[in-house]
Amino acid sequence: MKTVNIMIVGVGGQGSLLASKLLGNVLVGQGYDVKVSEVHGMSQRGGSVVTYVRYGDKVYSPLVAEGEADYIVSFETLEAARHAPMLRKGGRIIVADRQIDPMPVITGAAVYPRKILDELKDKGVFVDSFDALSLALDAGSVKAVNIVLMGRLSNYFPFGEQVWLDALKNTVAPKFLEMNIKAFRSGRNSQ
Repeated sequence: MKTVNIMIVGVGGQGSLLASKLLGNVLVGQGYDVKVSEVHGMSQRGGSVVTYVRYGDKVYSPLVAEGEADYIVSFETLEAARHAPMLRKGGRIIVADRQIDPMPVITGAAVYPRKILDELKDKGVFVDSFDALSLALDAGSVKAVNIVLMGRLSNYFPFGEQVWLDALKNTVAPKFLEMNIKAFRSGRNSQ
């Protein structure tokens, strides 16, 4: 099978590492060769962060080249737009429709771009945007946005829900499992 390339993008402190660990756990459990990159970027709160997950019959490198991402999972709209050139033709962006101001916007040196997801759609990019933050809050924590996004992403894979829930059990601390299952299901079942 062809190697599938996934990028998880956001800002530091949002849980992209846990999301990539969960995704890697699901894929390894399905018998794929999987490579997960280290976090690239500022891992402290506020800096741009990118992780790569690649899977297939045999994967040699964890990095995704420009124009080769099959999926980009973004924790916020500006990061989705920033990484859109990495998407292959026919690829998909799954994005939490929310704005997190980067430092230049906070200091007044720049203005947050408006309607950036609409601009991507106008260019023919498949954008699946939704209010992941509200779903995470309903599940019990703002920190569950990552798992809500994984729930939404799961709709694009041929694995049943139980595969993902089993991976969650292997990835998340038991005291947070129930909340994360609720977050996953809300992302998976949201319209």
